[in-house]
Amino acid sequence: MPSSPTPDVRISEVGPRDGLQSVSATMATADKCRWIDALVAAGLREIEVASFVPARLMPQMADAAEVVRHALTHVARHRRLTIMVLVPNARGAEAAFAAGVHKITLPVSASEAHSLANVRKTRAQMLDELRTVAALRRDSAPATSLEVGLSTAFGCTLQGAVHEDEVIRLAVDCVSAGADEVGLSDTTGMAHPAQVRRLFTRLRAELGDRAGAAHLHNTRGLGLANCLAAWDVGVRSFDSSLAGLGGCPYAPGASGNVVTEDLVFMFEAMGVRTGVQIDGLLAAREPLQAGLPGEPLHGMTPLAGLPKGWSSFEYPSTSIS
Repeated sequence: MPSSPTPDVRISEVGPRDGLQSVSATMATADKCRWIDALVAAGLREIEVASFVPARLMPQMADAAEVVRHALTHVARHRRLTIMVLVPNARGAEAAFAAGVHKITLPVSASEAHSLANVRKTRAQMLDELRTVAALRRDSAPATSLEVGLSTAFGCTLQGAVHEDEVIRLAVDCVSAGADEVGLSDTTGMAHPAQVRRLFTRLRAELGDRAGAAHLHNTRGLGLANCLAAWDVGVRSFDSSLAGLGGCPYAPGASGNVVTEDLVFMFEAMGVRTGVQIDGLLAAREPLQAGLPGEPLHGMTPLAGLPKGWSSFEYPSTSIS
């Protein structure tokens, strides 16, 4: 069987972490594992499976080490699979390194108000934490990637506007502190396409290859439009969540991750290869719903179905570079 072509974009599925942290129910470990199995079967090759945070603060993530162990069982068969977790501090990073994850992401907020609400540290303190985590990584897990997702980069429901100069300055500081790459997160769903295009253009000009993923929300219905704007200016890594599950529990009104099914459909229809099978994504909704009965599942593609005769290979490759 011929090998699959290299994807044009990286779709990073964040539902098992970002999605589950925002719901009141706690999904059973066995259900999480079945859901992750289905996501891998759909062709996703980067999955954020958990966060290493105190169970008293986030009981949904109490089984993080066990979920990581299960997720890593897929790696022998899918060697390009990246298992990622979120860590808020050095203690979480130590646990993640011990678990053997491939990538950790540290949340640094562009908004001081959100930083205090989310991690109970100022932005300056989070930069110090990043330096500590980078030193730990160097000494104990040098092969593990370290990324920063700049939360509230496009606005904050607590603070209001976030100045773009501050976002770019903080991104540069994060790289100086040891991050391999820095992405931008629309934590509160306030971004619009012109803003996304402008800020990612500046980020890429400042950081080059260290400019990371677009983590965009659909809170106000602009998620896909914002992803396309990011694509237009060269972003090639996108976070999304199956069925649009998730948001930030420490940012009021921050609902609605971009729906993975809709994002993959958009790119594949454009001729942009994702390496992800939409049929597999639709099938992965079943273990998600079984593990969270009654939780609303979002997405226009699952509702409408695929066009008659659908095959992503029927569409010409895009000329956008």
